[in-house]
Amino acid sequence: MSFILALIALAGHIALLLWGTRMVQTGIQRAFGPSLRSYLGHALGNRMKAFLAGMGVTAILQSSTATGLMATGFTAGGMVALVPALAVMLGANVGSTLIVQLLSFNVAAASPALILIGVLMFRRMQNPQVHDLGRVFIGIGFMLLALHQLLDVLEQYADTPAFQAVLQAISKAPVLSLLLAAALTWAAHSSVAVVLLVMSLASQGLLDPYQACALTLGANLGTAINPVVEGQSGADLSARRLPIGNLLTRVFGTALAFAFLEPIAGLMTSYGSQDGRVVANFHTVFNIVVAALFMPFLTPFAAALVKFMPQRIDEGDPGQPRYLDPSAKETPIVALQAAAREVLRIVDILEEMLAGTKSALSANDRRALSALRKQDTILDRLNTAVKIYLTSIDPDELSDADKHRLEEILIFSTGLEHAGDVVDQNVLPHLAKRLRRGLKFSKVARGELDELFDRLSNNLRTAAALFMSQDERMARMLAEEKIVFRKAERNGTKAHFERLRQGDVTAAETSSLHLDLLRDIKQINSHLVAATAYPVLEQQGELLQSRISTNQ
Repeated sequence: MSFILALIALAGHIALLLWGTRMVQTGIQRAFGPSLRSYLGHALGNRMKAFLAGMGVTAILQSSTATGLMATGFTAGGMVALVPALAVMLGANVGSTLIVQLLSFNVAAASPALILIGVLMFRRMQNPQVHDLGRVFIGIGFMLLALHQLLDVLEQYADTPAFQAVLQAISKAPVLSLLLAAALTWAAHSSVAVVLLVMSLASQGLLDPYQACALTLGANLGTAINPVVEGQSGADLSARRLPIGNLLTRVFGTALAFAFLEPIAGLMTSYGSQDGRVVANFHTVFNIVVAALFMPFLTPFAAALVKFMPQRIDEGDPGQPRYLDPSAKETPIVALQAAAREVLRIVDILEEMLAGTKSALSANDRRALSALRKQDTILDRLNTAVKIYLTSIDPDELSDADKHRLEEILIFSTGLEHAGDVVDQNVLPHLAKRLRRGLKFSKVARGELDELFDRLSNNLRTAAALFMSQDERMARMLAEEKIVFRKAERNGTKAHFERLRQGDVTAAETSSLHLDLLRDIKQINSHLVAATAYPVLEQQGELLQSRISTNQ
């Protein structure tokens, strides 16, 4: 019975340790996540900066998994090279050891104060960032409290036969112990928590240094599994080069350390450290040594990953760029033409979205709405590819005219993406609401919407022609189209209020939906005008800075 109670107590304190770790990670990510991601992205210029950035971000986030997933997103999107991304992961593995070093000292007495400060910040402060930092303080307090309670439980039940039997089983199968720690780390999503648990066992003398180091190796191996499992899915293995590369470094380092683990453990204990400190020091030294071994060979290692995991382009994938030839970037005028051609594919996709949206005004097929959302995803992928391609061109190779054209392409591509987002995030939810409530537009309202969608599609084609010709007359004609959509919205608003005065609830609900769609259509047209007509008119000095009259 006492053994069962001990297991329950032990499991509860481990759960508190995991929960505290989770609170620290989520609190930091909510408070500084976007800033840390931006910092990580900007630091991926060379391997040394990337290594330090990975170490710093992980030391703050306390999650090498989170850092790995961010870096994987950068490399999969083609925004950074594989070599600095691999350096980020080496740094992240070192950064994850720092909090273990901190908590290896006897700082449990600070737990109540940290929890108290955290609760006050969490409940009293209106600033969202301070509120999230309160979670961090509470989480650290829970971790310290859980470690303290773990030590008490282990000290109380250390001499029981059942505990001794479990520990003897671990000592007789070091390889299985390593794999068990790896599986536990993968399941817990936290090497920090598992290493702290091993440190607690070792500090009570329940594990000898050899056993403790074997379990620590397993924790280091397990933490590299998460980015592989949770990274970007799909048939293209190129998106998994980074997490698989990180896993291979951990496998190599673990195998090498395990082969010489007995003398390594003896060396770690020769400095007179306590067993708990031996675990923390071995954890840190292992990651530093692995980073030192791989940093000089990242270039050939990355080349091998690219060779064995090549990018497989699916010709049938509409979201895959077709004209962005990397070799053309050496000749900017060719590269700009290729990017412009790719943007015209985005025009085609947006035109298909508008046609499908027009058909969905009266159709009762929910699958059609799902298909339109997939088209917006394709549009976003192509826009991202165009932006990455253009921004990777060496600006020193561009003339002033080339720079101006590059900016025009980026503005137009971004405007198309914004127009697609309006369809996806505004128009489609309105149409889904129409289906849920069984609403039908009147013939007059449907005719008006059909006419505006046709006019919008025509304006899209005009915008594409203007994008290629940069003709001032065409720009003025497209800009004047805003008047039509503004009048349609104004008339729709008047009609809606008139139905409300008449008390026709059903008609008023339909007209409200009609009015929402008019506003969305007007917004889509505004994006097209702003992305093509306005830049041309502004360059010719034909664009007013304000619609407000300057007459006094």
